[in-house]
Amino acid sequence: MPKKSNKRGKGKKKKKYKLKTHKATSKRFRITGSGKIVRTKGHQGHLKRRKSKRAKRLSTEMFEVPVAKNRKTIKRLAPYIEKNRK
Repeated sequence: MPKKSNKRGKGKKKKKYKLKTHKATSKRFRITGSGKIVRTKGHQGHLKRRKSKRAKRLSTEMFEVPVAKNRKTIKRLAPYIEKNRK
């Protein structure tokens, strides 16, 4: 008796799925040239009239994300953030 050939899965490539980017994360964080993840401070959208010049200046500063757990979460939410560096 001839052997039955199992044609399932033969010659077919596995489909690689694209990962979806969490848009809020990609807008809030950036990757520096050395690979650090940086962010800005929040609460700077409006009501700047009552803030001091110093407070407004400091709010534009970029801060490194310090905790490794947070960095891992950010990379999971925005997997292609390094490819789209600006």
